[in-house]
Amino acid sequence: MDSINYNAVGLVFDIQRFSIHDGPGIRTIVFLKGCPLSCRWCSNPEGQLLRPVVTYEEARCVHCGKCRKACRHGAISPENKGLINRDLCVGCGECANACPTGALTLKGTKMTVQQVIRELKKDATNYRRSGGGITVSGGEPLVQHAFAREILKASKEQGWNTAIETTAYASEEVIREVMPYVDLALMDVKSMDPAIHQKFTGVSNETILKNAPLVASLTQTIVRVPTIPGVNASKEEILKICRFAKTLPGVRTIHLLPYHTYGENKYSLLGRSYPMEGTKKLTPEEVSSLEAVVTGEGFECVIGG
Repeated sequence: MDSINYNAVGLVFDIQRFSIHDGPGIRTIVFLKGCPLSCRWCSNPEGQLLRPVVTYEEARCVHCGKCRKACRHGAISPENKGLINRDLCVGCGECANACPTGALTLKGTKMTVQQVIRELKKDATNYRRSGGGITVSGGEPLVQHAFAREILKASKEQGWNTAIETTAYASEEVIREVMPYVDLALMDVKSMDPAIHQKFTGVSNETILKNAPLVASLTQTIVRVPTIPGVNASKEEILKICRFAKTLPGVRTIHLLPYHTYGENKYSLLGRSYPMEGTKKLTPEEVSSLEAVVTGEGFECVIGG
């Protein structure tokens, strides 16, 4: 094992325990800030920017004015829609520190690898008993690739199973740096159509499709498909993704992740409108028809990951 830089610093916006959907066994997920994509259905919009952001929950606010006094940048005023002027806010968190009710919350904390591992050790018994481990997610964790790599290296040193949730939107050099410390890559493939991908994620799929074979050649890989009505929730598109997955070495499983609205409320907390407003969830029958395409192409299909 290479030496580990336990003093490496990164930006974490959540650590979620007792997950059973993001790799084998019981897992702890470390969510890193920053993502080059801006998927319209993103359920973690607070993780998109590579800097801390403040959320505002109006129902908790007692309008005491302490946050406004604490803000040194003039970003807070009851005249602002959603209280916070996002153009002025620098994410320092002073307003959240002053808030007595928790209406304001800072999403994004600087942590060292040592601090992250200390948190993960609290769940080590669960990993051992269940065959679980840790999953690095985001955002896109490869944005903070050096930090992610050291977390993964340190986790391997502990004997834990490691996984990463990624779009593979990074340079080849970054992928080769990180993947040797990953036991399982949960890799998103959202669309084979460049125009559709650009429209709904903000970036071309060229880099993703180019890097997918490299990821699969370096570690066990599962292809994940966020299955979104009006984007890729059709038999034709799922078939194209399956045919592509067949070209990836060792890929035997595809996860279909049906569209949900679990993250919808986060947009209002960030003072943003929800981009997928009015989109209906897939019916069980529609999900089953897409599952049949995947299994018909010879893959194991898991619904919901």
